[in-house]
Amino acid sequence: MVLEEYKDIVGTCAAITTIGHMLSGTFVCKDIYKKGTSKGFDPMPFLGGIGMTILMLRYALMLGDLVMVKVNVFGFVTNVIYMAVYYYYSPHTRDTLMLISKAVGLIAVFLTYAQMEHPDKVEYRFGIIVTILLYLLIASPLIHLKNIIKTKDTSILPFPLIVMGTAVSFQWLLYGIIINNIFVIFQNSVGFLLSVIQLSLFVIFPSKSSKTSMPEKKKD
Repeated sequence: MVLEEYKDIVGTCAAITTIGHMLSGTFVCKDIYKKGTSKGFDPMPFLGGIGMTILMLRYALMLGDLVMVKVNVFGFVTNVIYMAVYYYYSPHTRDTLMLISKAVGLIAVFLTYAQMEHPDKVEYRFGIIVTILLYLLIASPLIHLKNIIKTKDTSILPFPLIVMGTAVSFQWLLYGIIINNIFVIFQNSVGFLLSVIQLSLFVIFPSKSSKTSMPEKKKD
């Protein structure tokens, strides 16, 4: 296969882009800081990011993959910082705490399962669980689809995270094709498709915030 000679290059680029994806949340936090409130921003990408990095870290420890361990530790730290910013600027801290507690409870359930499952089966089954949860996290912005269509406004969607997520899933999809791994191909092909669908919403319904931020022309 012609692409095999580019395996290391694609793998390295995918790893770097993944770290870039984790850092893209800083742009969302910057917008929250400028507005002085996290109202109108979805906390799920940050909260889901914390949960996924914890579960992926557990999975990486099962595999004994040091690279995956380092990447997910980095992702966990960055998402905790993002969530802290969201909470600090949240006008409804009680509701945010309730959401966090539910996420912690759900993560605890999956970690307990991983601990109790048979050693010969846990790697495969826990991998499936992580994959399904990853799909749900990628698709989570689509829960606002009804409201986006109604208001014709995509300002609630985390554009930087979606753009970087699209790039990440595409590169890992390409890497999966190179190494001929069906699991990696399927996981990232679905993730890439979901990301493209979300990106298309920005084309169909441009964010109104960019329009309203334009300075008004002075009347003669």
